[in-house]
Amino acid sequence: MNQLISAIILGIIEGFTEFLPISSTGHLIIANQWFKLEGQFSNIFNVVIQLGAILSVIIYFRDKLNPFAKNKIAGQKWEIIALWKNTIIGVMPALVLGVIFGDVIEERLFNPLTVSITLFIGGIVLIWIENRKKTSRMNAISDITYKDAFLIGIFQCLAMIPGTSRSAATIIGGMLIGSSRKVAAEFSFFLAIPTMFAASAYSLLKGGTALTAQQWQILLAGFVVSFLVAWGVIAVFMNYIRKKDFKLFGYYRIVLGILVMLLLINQ
Repeated sequence: MNQLISAIILGIIEGFTEFLPISSTGHLIIANQWFKLEGQFSNIFNVVIQLGAILSVIIYFRDKLNPFAKNKIAGQKWEIIALWKNTIIGVMPALVLGVIFGDVIEERLFNPLTVSITLFIGGIVLIWIENRKKTSRMNAISDITYKDAFLIGIFQCLAMIPGTSRSAATIIGGMLIGSSRKVAAEFSFFLAIPTMFAASAYSLLKGGTALTAQQWQILLAGFVVSFLVAWGVIAVFMNYIRKKDFKLFGYYRIVLGILVMLLLINQ
């Protein structure tokens, strides 16, 4: 298939799945069985197009992310600064473990079998989280403490295993330690910004200089498509979780995990 068409399709998949608790990396690994890009470039593409999705977060939540906006009073500015501090604290565990184990995990676990297992397990956990009795002590982003941010960051490390889902890991972690569904989802968005910027920079340092002009064009196409799709998904998702829970995503993960496993068995 034409590489540009593959890039557009993969960009759509990335934009649609990055912030839903269903694993964008897992979906990209599965999609790459049919829309494969060439060699090492495929790995770079899969990581860097996530920047398009991350850019959509920055634009969508720009009012909550900029402490220096003219319409902010002193108290609001300090709340946003505290949010950035929490975000940096939350990303530290993934940065450290990523440097130590990233290459090993990519070599041994980036495959459809791992994805099918983690999709299935993650689906069960999401449903269990929603079924248990819970009370929320964090009902606003400002309620998150440094300790809470660090604990959520530890949960985010589980997303190094493909198919787990970075958003699912952070949302589950947040809800387990007392966050409301909305706050857990919002903090997951904010935590994605430094996490995916770091992952993309690391990937480019490993192989970005070897890209051809055509590959940069393909990368740009995937980036733009991912950005546009993710922007729409964020708006719909935030509206969705105000009214409904995450069980639907849990059932989706279970069904998809089983389908992937059946495909592997029949190959």
